[in-house]
Amino acid sequence: MKINFKIIEKIKNLSFLFICLFVLLFQINSPILKALPMDTYESGLITEELRLKIPSEFKKIWLQAEKEVWDPWLSVQDGFLGRQIFWDKEKEEALILVNWENKKLWKSISMNEVNKIQEKFEENVKTSLKINVNPFELIYEGELVKEG
Repeated sequence: MKINFKIIEKIKNLSFLFICLFVLLFQINSPILKALPMDTYESGLITEELRLKIPSEFKKIWLQAEKEVWDPWLSVQDGFLGRQIFWDKEKEEALILVNWENKKLWKSISMNEVNKIQEKFEENVKTSLKINVNPFELIYEGELVKEG
C-alpha cells in the first residue's frame, strides 16, 4: 500500500512537471510566432532615418543644397519612393526620412556613389557659406521597417 502511494505520488509530480514544461515552452515561443518573418525584411517598405545638426543661421543654405544635390540624385535611384524633411527649431536638428521600396534596392547603391554625392553636397554648402568645413553634423542614421 505504501509503495502504491509512493508510485502514485511520483506520477502526479512527474505529470505536474510535464505540464509546467509544456506551458513554459509555449510561452517562450509566442514572441517568435509574432516576429516579422525574415523573408519580408529585404522585400518590404523601409525608411532610412537621418538626423543632422543644422544651426539656424545655415538652415536656408542646407535646404537649398538638399534640393540642388540630393533631390536630383535620389529621384533617379531604383526603389526610391520619396522623402520628408523636418527641422526642429529648438534643437536645431533635422530629421530626414527617405522611403525605399525595399532594403535590397536601397543597399544596392554603392557607398562610393553615395560618398561622391555627399562630397558634392558639402562643396555646395561650403561654397555658399564661404567656409572650409561642412557645418552639418550627422547625429544618427538608421532604418525603420513599416509594421502592419
